[in-house]
Amino acid sequence: MEGEVYLTEEDLVRIAKHISADPIDFEAKYVHRNPRTLRLRKPSDRQCLFHRDGRCSIHPVKPVQCRVFPFWPEIIESAEAWNETAVRCPGMNKGPLVQIESAEEISGEMRRAYPQMYPSP
Repeated sequence: MEGEVYLTEEDLVRIAKHISADPIDFEAKYVHRNPRTLRLRKPSDRQCLFHRDGRCSIHPVKPVQCRVFPFWPEIIESAEAWNETAVRCPGMNKGPLVQIESAEEISGEMRRAYPQMYPSP
């Protein structure tokens, strides 16, 4: 998947602790901060600097964005977006069916974690 990996302040602290780094040092080395967002710096050779050998090296503490995927509001609110994403994500449409109410509840976590990306109507 293309795009940025956004972080919450809690993600930053949790990941830093997981890799035994001070949060300030972790941010200086791995994070780009602007007034509206925090995001992981993106290496030139892969989508995420913590994606190594085909796996997430910080899986137990991965950011909210990664944990709730593919139940992002912009994906679950559009059949077209869901189908386009499923073409690129081999894990989608596999396993047990997730009811729309559950998907909406999960996507709410994305809205709460990144309110600057999902302003209230």
